[in-house]
Amino acid sequence: MFRTLQQQANIKIDYRVFKKGRDFIDYLTLFEDSGWRHIAGTKSSGAQYFMQAGTNCEEDIFSDAASRVGRYKRASNVMLSGVIAFLPLFIISVQNSTSGLDAFLNPKALYYTPGLWELSGTEFWGAFLFETPFALGRGFAWILAPLLFVVYAFLAIKSWLIYKHALKTDIN
Repeated sequence: MFRTLQQQANIKIDYRVFKKGRDFIDYLTLFEDSGWRHIAGTKSSGAQYFMQAGTNCEEDIFSDAASRVGRYKRASNVMLSGVIAFLPLFIISVQNSTSGLDAFLNPKALYYTPGLWELSGTEFWGAFLFETPFALGRGFAWILAPLLFVVYAFLAIKSWLIYKHALKTDIN
């Protein structure tokens, strides 16, 4: 099933989301008939991964320029949906940046265990190590939404630019 390290696997990615299971099966059948084996992805995951099943199939999973170019537009749309999903969290995070600067200036305030700093020895280390993941979550989770928003926005723009460039070069 899997190739050894000496052999190179030709793996390609397409971005599709299907509303109907039958459409997804038709899509997979089309690729399998063309010599590509579906190795990862689901009906609603967006990213579909294919591996070249034999040596007699094409090098690319797309047979024409319009299909190749459409892949980048679909990838851009997937990333744009991530931007839209993280936009409200980004706005809330920016407005409420609750623990951002406080976490750097006074990290002890992130620990809520009463009397933690008066404990000593194994009692201190047990309570401290138990609460540290929670304290880090309270102090630095606000960074996650803006970071993911920026990453998805960057990938959406990059995919859109590749799509526009490919549209000019491949189709014209």
